[in-house]
Amino acid sequence: MPQDFLGRIWYILDNNWMSFLTGAVNTMIIALVSTLIGCVIGFAVGLVQTIPLDKKGNPLKKGLLYLVRLILNIYVEVFRGTPMMAQAMFIYFGSSAVFGINMSMWFAAFFIVSINTGAYMAETVRGGILSIDPGQTEGAKAIGMNHVQTMMYVILPQALRNIMPQIGNNLVINIKDTCVLSTIGIVELTYATRSVAGALYTYFEAFSIAMVIYFILTFACSRLLRMWEKRMDGSDNYDLATTDTLAHTSGLYKYTGREEDDE
Repeated sequence: MPQDFLGRIWYILDNNWMSFLTGAVNTMIIALVSTLIGCVIGFAVGLVQTIPLDKKGNPLKKGLLYLVRLILNIYVEVFRGTPMMAQAMFIYFGSSAVFGINMSMWFAAFFIVSINTGAYMAETVRGGILSIDPGQTEGAKAIGMNHVQTMMYVILPQALRNIMPQIGNNLVINIKDTCVLSTIGIVELTYATRSVAGALYTYFEAFSIAMVIYFILTFACSRLLRMWEKRMDGSDNYDLATTDTLAHTSGLYKYTGREEDDE
């Protein structure tokens, strides 16, 4: 074992690079898949939470909607108000002890991170929907759209852009928070790092390597998501068709193919 810090770092990487690579790959798989599933859960819960209550409607439907909302609110508050490590221990070990359900470690890992992400995304989606001008909902209803059609074709496409940064934040958080899954035996990056550090008694060096790997993963994901956001925004470069103030405020833009059409 070399005596200098950089020498020990190289020695650890040279002899244990496969352990770090396996841990990093498992971390990214869990984070990406669980974030995707969590977003689906969050959108579903957020949509239900924004369904308007018709005071003059069917009492049975009102009661059912109220009950569903109550259950979803409890779900959101519980999973937002408790640490993921406690959730992992409770679900993985509790499902077997209380309900007799023997989950595999990987199924439990995806399930835990997904429902945790879904709880956070539910509030994000609800906030994104409420941030859209209510006049657009009223306009959609005026042309005969129901709530689902209004959400799918009018509100959600706009809300998605508003909540894109939070989706990226949740992905970055999940990349880091997968470390708690080592408590149920998942070989993610932190678990692999502990194994290497324990075998060589080089905790400082091993976790220095892990920190660099975590940073590379989160930084790369953040950059890619920011590029996606810019692509969704489109180009900000356009020419106005006239210098008239009223035309400016009405959004009259120059059509580049107009001269060709005139010819």
